[in-house]
Formats: sequence, structure tokens, C-alpha cells
Amino acid sequence: MMRRLPSPFTPRATRRALLGAAALGLAVAAMPARAQDNWPAKPIRLVVPFVPGGVTDTSARVIAEALSKRLGQQMVVDNKPGASGNIGTQLVAQSPADGYTLLLAFDGTMVINPHVFPKVPFDTLKDFASVGKIGDAALVLVANPNVPVKSLQEVIALSKTQPGGLSYGTSGTGGTPHIAGELLAQRTGAKLQHVPYKGGGQALTDVIGGSIPLVYTAVAGAHGHVASGKVKGIAVSSARRSSALPDVPTFAESGVSDFEVNSRVGLLAPAQTPLAIVQRLNRELNAALADADTRERLAKLGISATPGTSEQFSAEMRRDLGRYGQVVKQAGIPPE
Repeated sequence: MMRRLPSPFTPRATRRALLGAAALGLAVAAMPARAQDNWPAKPIRLVVPFVPGGVTDTSARVIAEALSKRLGQQMVVDNKPGASGNIGTQLVAQSPADGYTLLLAFDGTMVINPHVFPKVPFDTLKDFASVGKIGDAALVLVANPNVPVKSLQEVIALSKTQPGGLSYGTSGTGGTPHIAGELLAQRTGAKLQHVPYKGGGQALTDVIGGSIPLVYTAVAGAHGHVASGKVKGIAVSSARRSSALPDVPTFAESGVSDFEVNSRVGLLAPAQTPLAIVQRLNRELNAALADADTRERLAKLGISATPGTSEQFSAEMRRDLGRYGQVVKQAGIPPE
């Protein structure tokens, strides 16, 4: 007579099965936590949505070097230009939220493009987790030396005497300098005619040569020409005077109160990136920005390091998304 084997569904077997399943579930649940604890375990990609060589790209390389040292893993800059930054930004929005792909966020892409492109392939507020701001790049309004103005108020007065308005060049339609010029016109009644270029350098060349009277551009690209007398510095749009242009007053000092328009750069991660990773990145970013060497290297690019919380950076983007949207609508800037 054959012995009957115990049924696998006896109470004891059931208890063993349930205990085994519970242990397996706990192990699976612990896997993401262990992955976060071990982060970063490989190099991190920092996507820059512009070509190499510009201020945005150069600032990314300064930060990547500093964070590589602090994180113990290399942070690799990966340039993905196109569509005014939309292509590289979309790439990060669609990347795995594991902390190994980050975005060098530029305000022109994040808070202006959504208003000047008919369709933007990302949502600034929903598709990204804010890591923190790197800094602000001040803008400056400069004039050809032969233009009969010495102050912002004289620029405004002169513009109102010109039938077609006073022309000002920028790095392109919908960029931060363009928005700043439109905001100045809306706030003061100045008659300004926008002349878009393919880059701030080309616009500066034309104002030096006398083809256009004014250029709104980054301090980083203009301060050498102001120092040499090739152009006149009229006003900077930062809250305080730029250390690179200490003799050029702010817009507020020039009679236009509450006028602050800077280009800003920061770090974003894909939405749903674990909070522990975002917090670690924010701490390390702030520590890097507190380093004197990093601050000095950024200052040479015209960027004032501004450490802060991820929530503060997110709030700034939300504020400017609404503020610049109103400027674009009132100015009637056509979608690209």
C-alpha cells in the first residue's frame, strides 16, 4: 500500500507559503530603497539643450565638475540642441526617473517657450522635479557710443521721438532679452522696435558697428565692450549692480521700479525622481555653490550663484511662467 504524501494545502504548508510570499514582498519593496541608498552607482548624464560653447553650456560644465567631486561619480555633459532647447528638455522629461539623467534648465526654455511655441513637448510644472537653481545671469541694455543718450530715461525719451521706434537687437525672438525689452516698453511707454538675431554676439557686433542703436544682452558677453568704450552701458536688469559693470545703474536706480529680468539656470530631474535623490542633489548643489572657486568661475560667466531650496526654484519658475505669459500676450509675439 502506497503512502499518501501530505497535501501542499495543509495548514502548515499554507503558513510556510504565506510567510515566503511575505518575505519576498518585503525584499522587493526594499529594492528601490536600497537603490536610492546606493545612488549614485554609475555616471550621471547632465543634458544641456543647447550647442557647446555658450554661457548655458559653460555653466553646466562648471557645475558638473563640482558635483562629480562631491558625488564620487562623473557627471557627463551631453549637448542635445534644437528647437530653442525643446528637444533636449523633452528628452529628459521622458527619461527614467532614477537620478541618472538631469537637465540644465534655462528660463528661456522652461518659462518662455511654452508661450511662444504653438506646441511644446513637455509641461514645465508637471514633467520635472525641481532640484535647485544654479544662479542668475544679469542682462544689460547697451547703446552705440554715437547714440545721443547717457541714461535709461534719455533712451525712453529718444524712442518716443522716432517714427518707427528705437531699434534694439537681441539673441532672438522669444528669448529673455526680447521679453525684457517688451516689458520695458509696456512699463514705460517707450517705443522700441525688436530686431532678432541668431545670437547675442551678432547683435553686439551690429551695435558696435552702428547698424542698430541698442542691444539687450547678457552682461557676460557685453562687459568687455563696455569697458573698452565700444558700447555704452545704459542699465542692468538685476536687483543689484553687476560686479562686472559696477558703474552701470540698475533699471530701478534709473527710474523703473520693480524691474528685474534675469536669465537663470538650474537643475531639474524627471518627475517622480525619488525625493531622497532630489534632496541629496540639492544639498550637494548648494554646497558646490558655496565653494569660492565655483562661485568665481560662475561670476566670470556673468552668473551670480544663488543656492536655495528646490521649492524656491520651483516657485520662481511658476511665477515667471505666469508673468512672462502676460508679457508675450500683450506684446503679440507670434508663435514660432
